[in-house]
Amino acid sequence: MIETGAPEARHWQNYLAAFRPVLDLERLKEERILVTGGSGFIGTNIVEFYRNWIAGALINFDIVPPRNPEHASLWRKVDICDRVDLARAIAEFRPTAVFHMAARADLIGRTADDYPENSEGVRNLMRALRELPHRPKIIVASSRLVCNLHHIPVSDTDYSAPNAYGLSKVQTEIVTRQEGGNSIPWILVRPTGIWGPWFGVPYRNFFEMIRRGLYLHPRGHATLKSYGFVGNTVFELDRLMYGAGKRINETSYVCDPVVDVYDWARMIAKQLNVRAPFQVPYSLLYLAAKAGDLLEKLGMRHAPLTSFRLDNLTTNMVVDFMLAAPATGPLPFSLGDATAITCSWLDTGDAESRR
Repeated sequence: MIETGAPEARHWQNYLAAFRPVLDLERLKEERILVTGGSGFIGTNIVEFYRNWIAGALINFDIVPPRNPEHASLWRKVDICDRVDLARAIAEFRPTAVFHMAARADLIGRTADDYPENSEGVRNLMRALRELPHRPKIIVASSRLVCNLHHIPVSDTDYSAPNAYGLSKVQTEIVTRQEGGNSIPWILVRPTGIWGPWFGVPYRNFFEMIRRGLYLHPRGHATLKSYGFVGNTVFELDRLMYGAGKRINETSYVCDPVVDVYDWARMIAKQLNVRAPFQVPYSLLYLAAKAGDLLEKLGMRHAPLTSFRLDNLTTNMVVDFMLAAPATGPLPFSLGDATAITCSWLDTGDAESRR
């Protein structure tokens, strides 16, 4: 774990240098790493990690430019739903390792069919990889939303998706197993609630509402969550790809140790130098959530609070099954350091990226 007292360890710049890749650096120089969706949140951090440690070849396939302007030279505009163009790009790059992060990840769709990226896109990718003479290992990002908060799965195919997005991620998993089979070494990962530098909705909203004094916590609710700092997520993904006893054809959740949401909210407020969040009766938040439901029905996107988000806020999400952590080892970032790094990015890094 990095030193809590070291100022550089609590700043966002170069924070991914706090741990080394599993591979020896000379061996890493022989790797050709493909990150699909490398312009997204987790993908941006994966690209930055292997860029820092000088992978032999590194590329981001995405339909939008990178969030981090420093990654512009590593980006190739590729749509995973375009089967022909994707196959051509895969054949030209010849990856030795693939981190498949590309997906549509909003909650707006009404059915799983509204998310072709999460089914046909996965199928296109797996079929393109099967055409390579040396088939690379692939880590495919699913989601914790393949199961609702109240359901503890008894196997990796026990699903209870609460919405269309979750159902589309069930398709991601089914297609990965069908198309990968035993011909492509694959691992499915289910990130929980991941946060950190370069994040967006919904967890960035949590930080921003605390900064603006708008976050209100339901009084009497000690909610426990298995969230995850993105630096720890990258650590786990690197270990799953190149270490962890070369595990394949498995499904794992990636997350950090359990946090108490209100305690964490107070920690964030302290880092941002603002007052601690107020606690209010649940009934007030319930009314606000119903108002948010109505606003979204009228066309507003990302209302501050909805019934779905209130249920997430007040329902425990403790993941202690199918975890990647036992195979990947102790995580490098404590909650305190991770929070400090993220607040540092909000204060300086995000502003720099928008210039």
